[in-house]
Amino acid sequence: MRFGLNTFLYASPFTNKDVSLFKKLKKWGFDTVEIAIEDPSHVDPAFLKKASADAGIAIGSICAAMGPGRDFRGSAKDQKTSMKYLTALVDQAAKMGCPRIIGPIYSVVGLIGAHDDKTKAKHFKLVVKNLKKLAKHAEKKGIELCVEPLNRFETDFLNTTDQGLKLIKAVGSKAVKLHLDTFHMNIEEKNQADAILRAGKHLGHFHACGTDRGTPGGDSLDWKPIVAALKKVGYKGDIVIESFTTDVKVIARAAAIWRKMEPNRDDIPVKGLKNMHRVFGNK
Repeated sequence: MRFGLNTFLYASPFTNKDVSLFKKLKKWGFDTVEIAIEDPSHVDPAFLKKASADAGIAIGSICAAMGPGRDFRGSAKDQKTSMKYLTALVDQAAKMGCPRIIGPIYSVVGLIGAHDDKTKAKHFKLVVKNLKKLAKHAEKKGIELCVEPLNRFETDFLNTTDQGLKLIKAVGSKAVKLHLDTFHMNIEEKNQADAILRAGKHLGHFHACGTDRGTPGGDSLDWKPIVAALKKVGYKGDIVIESFTTDVKVIARAAAIWRKMEPNRDDIPVKGLKNMHRVFGNK
């Protein structure tokens, strides 16, 4: 099991110049980095691959940024824009030697509403259709697509593990897995450990986040049953810290971060990694 960090903590957008972060993460003890690519034109895959190799850290995942205009359940234009963006991420992942694309790769973040059953069914059908097409391309490139349920304040489409499993089953591709996040699960699941057990072999990615979106392991969450559940289902993928601070203004606003989570931004990855090693019994 490897431990990683999402780059949103330090950069938005992430560009080639931000590869200086790789050596810092390696020095702190991280095994992987999760790169949030907001626009494929911002990075050169070959450059990032070399920089990560030079730093001795793996690019474990690419985090999709589903901003305005990227929506598999939206207009024909939005669906086309989403497909172009996500296809480009798959291609870049393959060039970087990165195994997976993760995140809410189904709809723009922030679209919420009390849709009637007919509209919900239409949305589901559109997402399945588009994910099937994207999954075929991902299969050819050897890339996994890990779909993340978000909390009710960020989407009305996919909030729970059970909804995620329903979507994965409907898509029916070996390339499509589930991505679970402790922050979202803390809001939406009755029991996080039980949700992980239900995900089972379909779990492809995992975010370790504090209940306040700060430092994981320094929060109110009971990590013991969560870790036990991950081990029971045989999860051997990355455990990625995805936390936010007020330092990156665009992301802070998007994630509703209005105060400092720690006195110093570096405290989040350093303390978080130490906590994760402790709760997983590594150190």
